[in-house]
Amino acid sequence: MSPLVFLTWILALGVAAQWLAWKLKLPSILLLLGFGFAFGLVSGVRIDDYLAAGDNGASPLLSAVGLFVAIILFEGGLTLKFRELKESGVPILRLCTFAVGLSFLLTTAFMTYVLDFDLRIAALIGSILTVTGPTVIGPLLRHVNLTRKMASIVKWEGIVVDPIGAILGVLVFKVALAKDPAAAWGDTVQAVGVMVAVGVVGAVVLAKIVEILLRRHLVPDYLQPVFLLGVVAVAFTGSNMVEKEAGLLTVTVLGIALANQRSVSVRHILEFKENLRILIISLLFIVLSGRIAPVDLMASLEKGAWLLMFLVLVGRPVSVLVSLAGSGRTTVKERTLLAFLAPRGIVAAAVTSIFALEFEEAARHGEFGPEMSALIAEQSRELVALVFFVIMGTVAVYGLGAGPLSRRLGLSQGAATGILFAGADSWARLAAKALLDEGQRVMMVDTNFANVSAARMLGIEAHRANILSEFAEEVLDFNGIGHLIAGTPNDEVNSIAAFRFRHQFGTAGCWQVAPADRHSHHRSAAAGEVRSRICFTGSPGHADLSELAARSAKMKRVLMTEKFGLQDFEEANPEAVIMFLSDAKGLRPVPPDLGKVPSGTAVIAMVPEETATA
Repeated sequence: MSPLVFLTWILALGVAAQWLAWKLKLPSILLLLGFGFAFGLVSGVRIDDYLAAGDNGASPLLSAVGLFVAIILFEGGLTLKFRELKESGVPILRLCTFAVGLSFLLTTAFMTYVLDFDLRIAALIGSILTVTGPTVIGPLLRHVNLTRKMASIVKWEGIVVDPIGAILGVLVFKVALAKDPAAAWGDTVQAVGVMVAVGVVGAVVLAKIVEILLRRHLVPDYLQPVFLLGVVAVAFTGSNMVEKEAGLLTVTVLGIALANQRSVSVRHILEFKENLRILIISLLFIVLSGRIAPVDLMASLEKGAWLLMFLVLVGRPVSVLVSLAGSGRTTVKERTLLAFLAPRGIVAAAVTSIFALEFEEAARHGEFGPEMSALIAEQSRELVALVFFVIMGTVAVYGLGAGPLSRRLGLSQGAATGILFAGADSWARLAAKALLDEGQRVMMVDTNFANVSAARMLGIEAHRANILSEFAEEVLDFNGIGHLIAGTPNDEVNSIAAFRFRHQFGTAGCWQVAPADRHSHHRSAAAGEVRSRICFTGSPGHADLSELAARSAKMKRVLMTEKFGLQDFEEANPEAVIMFLSDAKGLRPVPPDLGKVPSGTAVIAMVPEETATA
């Protein structure tokens, strides 16, 4: 197979796995791992066949993986806002300190005394398996619709703990190779100091320089995403040259620092990095899983199964529950979910591959003595397959189990079918109240105090805020909400709101009432690409809906049957505006050109009072 054909297959399989995961509502990582392993098994080709080691024995693949992981961590850092720490800062701090330390000790003890690994190898595995990571947490959060608080905790832990685990692995490696224990601890303390100086201080200074360059418009808009990509690569590589594995800390802090400055917007950069992240994750998981030979995976099956059961049933629950004990910021249900949510990802695989090679090389040179070197070399060769078994196992267990568990605990609402209304005028309150009575989650955002008060009097969750504000986008909890209906009197505000919330609900979930200029000449009408999906049959505008509500309109729910279909309903209610459909797939707004409605689907419409009893 030529390199071009191999790369084409990898890209095609990555995209296919992501699409299929979306279609089947499964964790994408699960399908990526399966596709990668199956491709390697069927084709018998690995990416190593096309790559030759460098002059110093360094693997180009591991170098590329390290850089890709750095990009993913930087993108993850761009999503972390300090305001989220007001509610979840204490749990995050404990999970990234006490829980990491306890997990490290428990896993090391299990590897040493149960699986009979050398203490040095066991400690290395214990440090590496403390990480989770955005490569698995991000897709999992898209799959499981957690509350904003829980999503914030899981996201922060997954991103921040990655460099911590990598640094812990470096320290373990330094101690393991040291011949003088006293000197080893001194070297370790020095290494930690250098990592903090390079990773934190250096990243903050670099972030300030980038901020100044962007604020003074010294980098053109079209070049900014690529410019930041180059900055990440330089920061990662330069930090690693100063101190091994300090690069992951540097890029994470760099992302956090840029996300929390207020002088320039990095939203467009974040969107570019998110698209890049999906591509990188797809390629990495298929390539790395395809490297594992079936014989190696089978050889680690027994030990991998024991280690997986320990991590899922003992290691993670004990470390989380003990570290969060007495924390008033988390409930018992939240601690329970966190105790059973820790998938391992690419960082664990990449760091394991690097240290396994270095341990094996050190053993080959007799660094551990004549008796232990052979044993450590053999155990080092087991590490990659063992950790990959854990990655596949934790992704499967948590990916398939997190959704049902979170719904049972009341921390997720499953499929998001609720409606966010931008604007709380009379017609919108009428529709929102009907949906609320249907058992749907409804939220309204409006700057008008009278509208917000009227909505609250009806029992509707309403917030007095600008739909275009950071508060609306970053503070409000959209758990259970899957659609935005922009229905303010201002068509431009509606268009901008629908555009901004595409990041939250996707293009398919962002709607707006028909603009007043929809029939105007193309010289005066806004371009179609700045508009979002128009909702409701007949394309009514804000004025049309307000006029209908003023006629004492009622909301009507009618079930379509074989004997009474959509055409019959429209003939009986000629002035009705059909707004929503509800069936086994959930609730959704309707487009103006509503076609055939299947039997068993409920139509929810606004009907004038004089025909509401028809």
